[in-house]
Amino acid sequence: EKTGIEVRVVSLGTGQALDVGRRGDADVVFVHDAAAEEKFVADGYGVKRLEVMYNDFIIVGPATDPAGAKGNDVVAALKRIAASQAPFASRGDRSGTHAAELRYWRAAEVTLGGGWYRETGSGMGPTLNAASGMNAYALTDRGTWLSFRNRGDLTILVEGDRRLFNQYGVMLVNPERHSHVKRADGQAFIDWLVSREGQAAIAAYKINGEQLFFPNAAGAGRSS
Repeated sequence: EKTGIEVRVVSLGTGQALDVGRRGDADVVFVHDAAAEEKFVADGYGVKRLEVMYNDFIIVGPATDPAGAKGNDVVAALKRIAASQAPFASRGDRSGTHAAELRYWRAAEVTLGGGWYRETGSGMGPTLNAASGMNAYALTDRGTWLSFRNRGDLTILVEGDRRLFNQYGVMLVNPERHSHVKRADGQAFIDWLVSREGQAAIAAYKINGEQLFFPNAAGAGRSS
């Protein structure tokens, strides 16, 4: 609406999205794995990572909480889940959420494997559907959880740990590496996202009255 530029969204996990960017099959990547994003820029595939917004990760699981995971310590919760071998559904898809989940397991010093740990190889929605069907634990971003309806017996069990912070960043795919990248249009979209107007649009996006993302672009006080 602001520019007349048509934005075609291809929704993928962060790992796949960055692969698309490396191939030059996208103009902009908008993802949430800071370490992978910084490497994308360092390797020359992206131009200047900018922070846009954040939300947080949560662990959901059966209301009965058979592992006793409930609380605000993600590492302690994962240790209890692994010790009890309660079923845990993982995306297993190289997404930003999967990368974060693996960091938490490493921090918990848990070696993954065995029948209790189920990798779906799919997105967040299908993974939550699997968790609901199996009455399993799962790590999800809060935004997807708020829009997810097939919850069954699942409820939020772990939240509020500062380590569950989930930052999103945006980058223009490097036109010096892929000359067909729509530099001007892509940069216009990025500039709008981090402008006062774009940040306000992000803050205003709610589901059932709950805000999904919290804008935090540097210098967002400027006008678009």
